[in-house]
Amino acid sequence: MDYLPVQSKVAEVIQQNEEWWRGGVIYQIYPRSFQDSNNDGCGDLTGITQRLDYVAQLGIDAIWISPFFPSPMDDFGYDITDYKNVDGLFGTLEDFDALIAKAHKLNIKVIIDLVISHTSKSHPWFVESSSSDDNPKRNWYVWADAKPDGSAPNNWLSVFGGNAWQWHSSRCQYYLHNFLTSQPDLNFHEPEVQTALLDVVRFWLDQGVDGFRLDTVNFYFHDQQLRDNPVQKREIHDSEIVPSVNPYSFQKHIYDRNRPEVISFLEKFRSLVNEYPARAILGEIGDAINGLELVGSYTKQDARIHMCYSFELLSPAPLLPAKVNRLIRRVDELVQDGWICWALSNHDVSRHITRFALNQKESIPQGKMLIAMLLALRGTICIYQGEELGLSEADVAFEDLQDPYGIEFWPKFKGRDGCRTPMPWQSDVENCGFSSSKPWLPLDNRHNELAVNIQQSQSDSMLAHYRKLLGLRSSEEVLRTGDIELVRTDNDATLCFRRTSKQRRIQCYFNFSDQDITIAKTEQDLALICESDPPVSLTKEQISLPPYGFCWAAIK
Repeated sequence: MDYLPVQSKVAEVIQQNEEWWRGGVIYQIYPRSFQDSNNDGCGDLTGITQRLDYVAQLGIDAIWISPFFPSPMDDFGYDITDYKNVDGLFGTLEDFDALIAKAHKLNIKVIIDLVISHTSKSHPWFVESSSSDDNPKRNWYVWADAKPDGSAPNNWLSVFGGNAWQWHSSRCQYYLHNFLTSQPDLNFHEPEVQTALLDVVRFWLDQGVDGFRLDTVNFYFHDQQLRDNPVQKREIHDSEIVPSVNPYSFQKHIYDRNRPEVISFLEKFRSLVNEYPARAILGEIGDAINGLELVGSYTKQDARIHMCYSFELLSPAPLLPAKVNRLIRRVDELVQDGWICWALSNHDVSRHITRFALNQKESIPQGKMLIAMLLALRGTICIYQGEELGLSEADVAFEDLQDPYGIEFWPKFKGRDGCRTPMPWQSDVENCGFSSSKPWLPLDNRHNELAVNIQQSQSDSMLAHYRKLLGLRSSEEVLRTGDIELVRTDNDATLCFRRTSKQRRIQCYFNFSDQDITIAKTEQDLALICESDPPVSLTKEQISLPPYGFCWAAIK
């Protein structure tokens, strides 16, 4: 079989490009679980710096670091008490400066996770706001009077369970919390709040960050009339990640999120970021029904944020060719002049090796096919730490759980700890080289045999597969920024699409089944760029794909 040579590396050119993010690959690091440098059982910024050479060898464009700001850690950093500092658990601002310097030396951009829809209740802003109803920050959070009978102002629910309103005795009012009761929502209708948050953005831009991941960007504004949410028809959506035991999905969330006012704030945010060259903003949209519509709206006309992701590929729903076909068509329809980001795993969902694999034996070939599909899609790509090793969802016992979401809905929903366990670096040392102390979450023994040191010496490992495909995507500009066209196949278990630019066309085939499949070729003259192992078979008229087989092939 003839293979096309890989084109010359263009990663350095892409990093210098103002639009390095368009079609780039972002590697998400959950700092508590990446590398512990001081042996306290928790990962930190210096640990990330120590492992950046490994990250660079993957061939990614940027890292996204989950929150490392001062926090009581009720939600493990997503409840912030100081937006302009580093929690001592993770290090110091000087440690962050060293991380930035090392990353930039390795040609890696640094994106930080900015959580501004809410703060910790221990944040000085909330302490002042809650102290009385006539202080300077009295309107910085969402406060409301009780109904005449003393009950909450409306029927809004918290994502993490229960009512979204919490009574506060100092103000004798309720405050809104879309997540934990210790995470009060900021009031974006208050101009001073927006000014303070944009000042935070400027602080970190001046520190040298290359971008921001905006947590729960569609939650920023609420309906000022505090109208009740209507009942949501009970049906399962492809991007639904709220567990069935959580009543949150019983409502249509039209008043507590997705409000139109968010657009003007995103435009202010973008205007500020535009003052700094080659920066990027990635928004997270938590919505099972309108996610792609919001991606299109929030990234429209290069005037708001650069890119968004929603949960279409992160949900537990089966991932089948028909679903991917539908998503490609919907993105083409709804995100015409915007930009989407795709991911199979992150810190909020079960690892995709577990979510999508039919059984353990099939998980590795299926995982290799899925990353080949993901990296061939049009959009920016996010990869979550450990997925390049083929890590499965860890089995965490109830007594070891840390996630309040999982503790609340146990046992039918086990929370997010299973995807947050420490990285296995070296199989033959204590805690796989993550820490010499007891880790904050236990490692899963099944991950030992998938450790980095083992896979680095195996040419057919998942790690080698990721490195190879990431290198190919980096060298093929058509895969980063080219158009995408669906190609009809004569088998429901196969997916085929074409990436095109003026200079190059690449046809991509994927077999989602555990059976050999032969389909008719739509292009007669193909030259393979990469393929599965076992390989595909090409004849003049057809292509034969082994179980979970795939290929990228250039059209001559």
